[in-house]
Amino acid sequence: MIASGLPLNDAEVQDFVRSTLAEDLGERGDVTSKFVVPETARLKAVMAAREPLVVAGLPLAETFFRALDASCEIEIKAQDGDRVEAGAELMVVTGSARALLTAERSALNTVQHLAGIATLTRQYVDAIEGTGAKLLDTRKTTPGLRLLEKYATRMGGAHNHRLRLDDGILIKDNHIAIVGSIEAAVQAALASRTVLQVQVEVDTLDQIEPALAAGAERLLLDNMDPPTLRKAVALVNGRVPLEASGGVNLNTIRGIAETGVDFISVGRITQSAPAVDIGLDFLSA
Repeated sequence: MIASGLPLNDAEVQDFVRSTLAEDLGERGDVTSKFVVPETARLKAVMAAREPLVVAGLPLAETFFRALDASCEIEIKAQDGDRVEAGAELMVVTGSARALLTAERSALNTVQHLAGIATLTRQYVDAIEGTGAKLLDTRKTTPGLRLLEKYATRMGGAHNHRLRLDDGILIKDNHIAIVGSIEAAVQAALASRTVLQVQVEVDTLDQIEPALAAGAERLLLDNMDPPTLRKAVALVNGRVPLEASGGVNLNTIRGIAETGVDFISVGRITQSAPAVDIGLDFLSA
């Protein structure tokens, strides 16, 4: 972890910025700025929110600008995780006009995407406030961006579920179908003497007792409606943590949380979050 709180070390941040810029620059670089803008020209740019949002990714934006102008002056006006209103200034950058123009799109794309995830996540967190349930993200992330997208959900107030397949054992219906039963699947996992928590996905109430009897340490209640979730909560009676998943959106999540489940996992906070509107307005330096 670096001081900014990003889930990337300094070398990983530099690699991300370098590869993102390379994707945009191509072989010849920003030919428009190179041919049109004087080499000595300087600009001041204000990055600002154009709608209410939750901030995420500003340290990466700063790194984009410094990658092309190491001597640029940057004033950070907000912190990742902050809620801001439309018009709020997030960052002020002063430096080489060519460098700022070239870095603009990569910096904005990154912050708009991550802040979009953080903003949508916060809406879900607000919707279940006071229920005691915790919001979880999932592995439904953009390939190559999982660390950053899960960071953005934390900025929005969620908790991270498994980061990778080696972070926890989650026995799902396909695993059970292959080995023949919930009991066989759980017992095989426990026989490995792993220190990882063994979680089992159940689709029906009659799967709960067999899973618990076999030694499941947590249950994922998949695609159960609120009445069924209430029955599951009563049946388990606090023996293991319960996670609800499936059919969750902003209209349904409050009712799901009020059933008494401990966690609610939502794939759409990373999979379907729209980018938020953030602009970079250039002024004379």
